[in-house]
Amino acid sequence: MAINVNTVYTSVLSILNKEQRGYLTPYEFNQLATQVQLEIFESYFENLNQQLRAPENNSEYADRVKMLQEKISTFETSASVNVVVANNVGTYDFSAQNPAVHRFGRVDYTNGSKLPVEIDKVTRQEFLTFRRSPLTAPSQDYPICYIEGTTIKILPAIATAASVNGSPAQSYTLEYVKKPVDPVWNYTVGSVGQYIFDPVANGVSKDFEISDLDQTEVILKILMYAGVVIRDPEIVQQAAQAVAAQDQLEQI
Repeated sequence: MAINVNTVYTSVLSILNKEQRGYLTPYEFNQLATQVQLEIFESYFENLNQQLRAPENNSEYADRVKMLQEKISTFETSASVNVVVANNVGTYDFSAQNPAVHRFGRVDYTNGSKLPVEIDKVTRQEFLTFRRSPLTAPSQDYPICYIEGTTIKILPAIATAASVNGSPAQSYTLEYVKKPVDPVWNYTVGSVGQYIFDPVANGVSKDFEISDLDQTEVILKILMYAGVVIRDPEIVQQAAQAVAAQDQLEQI
């Protein structure tokens, strides 16, 4: 489940106002919320890497590997892509992919009615070597690719097509982890100049897309950055200590 953006903003304001620490504008909150969501989202992958090396835990509700995989799976998606041939290499630029590609997964190639084949991802040097050697030349059954910037280069060079000389279609599917949508606390201005929350249902405000299990960490991290914005080192220190304590608990 997502984290309600209004709940987070009002919680942050409540803590700041209770201690008379200052005020965080909607614009400042949205900037910090975007940064914090990306930090926590990226930590899923690093924490999963660490947990995979830890002793296995088969508990249904305390299996951290399973929990992290479930958090990440929300952002796993796929898309059919249009591969074109340039300089005898199949190419696809995923920079304009919507939703945006955060982490590349794999590319599958389908030749007509045959089962999909995963395109083997190799290094640039391996790609060039395979391309030059007749003995190791990639085939439709054993295609290869490498990533150069935001471009996927594929061998053999076969373009996406509805049909090729009457033969069945050639198609490609990109599997990837999408980037979470930036959270937005949108508002209207009231009769006395106050900010009134514009509900998510209206289409402009956006909830946090990361797991609701991370709501406490989201609030603490935003408070930490808010302390920097309002120039209150005590808020920074207290929030940073709370975040560190929670992170340590999650790693035990």
